[in-house]
Amino acid sequence: MISKKILNTFGRTNAKYGLIKEGDRVLLGLSGGKDSMLLALILSRLKSHAPFKFDFKAVTIDYGRGGEYEYIFEYCKKYNIPYELYRTKIYEALEEKKRPNSSYCSFCSRMRRGALYSKALEGGYNKIALAHHLDDAAESFVMNLSYNGALRSMPPIYKAQNNLIVIRPLIFVRERQIIDFIASNDIYIAPDCNCPINWQSDDKKPYARENAKKLLKDLEESNSEFFISLKKAMSNIHINSFCDERYLDV
Repeated sequence: MISKKILNTFGRTNAKYGLIKEGDRVLLGLSGGKDSMLLALILSRLKSHAPFKFDFKAVTIDYGRGGEYEYIFEYCKKYNIPYELYRTKIYEALEEKKRPNSSYCSFCSRMRRGALYSKALEGGYNKIALAHHLDDAAESFVMNLSYNGALRSMPPIYKAQNNLIVIRPLIFVRERQIIDFIASNDIYIAPDCNCPINWQSDDKKPYARENAKKLLKDLEESNSEFFISLKKAMSNIHINSFCDERYLDV
């Protein structure tokens, strides 16, 4: 059901960075989109086949405006994935605090992540699993370079300020592999309208990510091995070759 290439990439990433270990309690953010649906299934499979014991649960953060969740319940029941729907008032807070002519996205993302952290701490989980993939990491790098003046992307593992460990087990999987997985298995995923960005017709739509996607697509079309090189580059950083005085060889 899951391609060997995806499973091998996941396995190597998990082993290299020690993402999931004996005794871990992992909470997965399950949006119902293609990426998190795949990761939920992989974690269920790992729990059954790994030579070590760990616990995990998938949780969907409900914005408080209603949504389509039955297909997630059915998917988790079918593949023996522990699941919880966590209802919040994020939408109410968005309506109260969003500035005029600004986008929901960054504010909504912070609130959603905060709700996930709270649920993990409440349930005694020590790790949060997010389903970002290689294309997400590449887009993040391009956006930071283009708009924030920073050389920054998405690490496979890091410690949050609340001491929770955040892991990204799919960080070296390509988005097209995930799309193929969903299509070949005829898996229903969340429609775009579940995103708060589409709830208001006059809301300012984000443009930075779309620009990054287009740039990366153009680069890959001109160099078919661009993402292969990019993946290697993410683990081959020559930090002293930039202009940050903290890392210069003097």
